[in-house]
Amino acid sequence: MNMDFIDRQIIQATQAGLPLVAEPYRAVAEQVGLDEQEVMRRMTRMQDEGVIRRIAAVPNHYKLGYLFNGMTVWDVDDQRVDGLGQSVAELPFVSHCYQRPRHLPDWPYNLFAMIHGKTEQEAERQVFAIAEILGDSARSHEVLYSTKILKKTGLRIGA
Repeated sequence: MNMDFIDRQIIQATQAGLPLVAEPYRAVAEQVGLDEQEVMRRMTRMQDEGVIRRIAAVPNHYKLGYLFNGMTVWDVDDQRVDGLGQSVAELPFVSHCYQRPRHLPDWPYNLFAMIHGKTEQEAERQVFAIAEILGDSARSHEVLYSTKILKKTGLRIGA
């Protein structure tokens, strides 16, 4: 990682999230003594170099009324998982979708897709829609519903 003192200041100013103001990069720039364009340039560079993985909104699904948040896990034919996973990822209710290695014999699942429903029935409809896309290529599945919000923080560095 190629970070200087100013990069560290930017990370410290943003590690709890960007300020919730109309011009968040300007607020960070004022805090660290730079202009807004320089903050944005440095954050882009740090993202390109892998220091910052991503810049994204991280919603609290529960506060937004989505009470049925489930990681669906699927045992999908390895020959078709890439293409089918892409189709599942394009569904508007899937927030993230990825392939992971199986851990046989206990864990046969290789495709994961996170869904968010306001009601149990809505979540069940979403699982059914995924099952329709996967068809016979999915041998089995489970839905692991969240009961609380886990880690929602990124890189943390001290002063």
